[in-house]
Amino acid sequence: MKIEYLKQSILGFLNYFCISKFKKMDIINSLEWRYATKKFDASKKLSNKQIETLKKAFNLTPTSFGLQPMKMIVISNKELQEKFVEHSYFQRQVADASHLLILCIENNTTTENINAYFDMEKNIRKVDEEVISDFRKQLIGMYKSKSLEEIQQSAKYQTYIALGNLMTVCALEKIDACPMEGFVPEKIDELLNLKNLNLKSVLLLPVGFRAEDDIMTSMKKVRKPLNETVLEIL
Repeated sequence: MKIEYLKQSILGFLNYFCISKFKKMDIINSLEWRYATKKFDASKKLSNKQIETLKKAFNLTPTSFGLQPMKMIVISNKELQEKFVEHSYFQRQVADASHLLILCIENNTTTENINAYFDMEKNIRKVDEEVISDFRKQLIGMYKSKSLEEIQQSAKYQTYIALGNLMTVCALEKIDACPMEGFVPEKIDELLNLKNLNLKSVLLLPVGFRAEDDIMTSMKKVRKPLNETVLEIL
């Protein structure tokens, strides 16, 4: 019995070690596989499951104090996507991608937003008000002392965290993507009537599948040596 138990333990350890090593290699390989796709195959579509994965990844992105001052718009209407081309400096990715993701910030983080978060926390975590009341008051006071510009700038920074999270998930799921700052936010906001939704567009992320004749497909990734970008203090 002891020998059999020892065998199972060793096999279990080897299995865990191999899976862990494979996962680590798979993550790096996936990140090496990805690139900013310049040409999408307009005939290929992401599955509903893939889109749901991206939605959940966006929603699970960490944000300051968990307030989530941003939203993601998912567009798959081709006629609408075509209208984005003109306002994206005629970059065809926005139209040819399977879906276009638009990362937006809320115009403001108000006392109502903060209270809604803490009320949700009470409901989900089953905590009493006395446990969170001091932090609730502190956060409300903190945001009241900020200018609107400061609040919006903070929210913009957080959309970049969401963008990085989405791009990593895309790489792992073998979904091609192209992060884009090159567009006219005011025109996009007008096109989608975002003002009425209390939103402002910040980033675009076309997602789908690379075209076989995308010139970037066969190009090697250009990166500085690791010792030039990562500093270790021992």
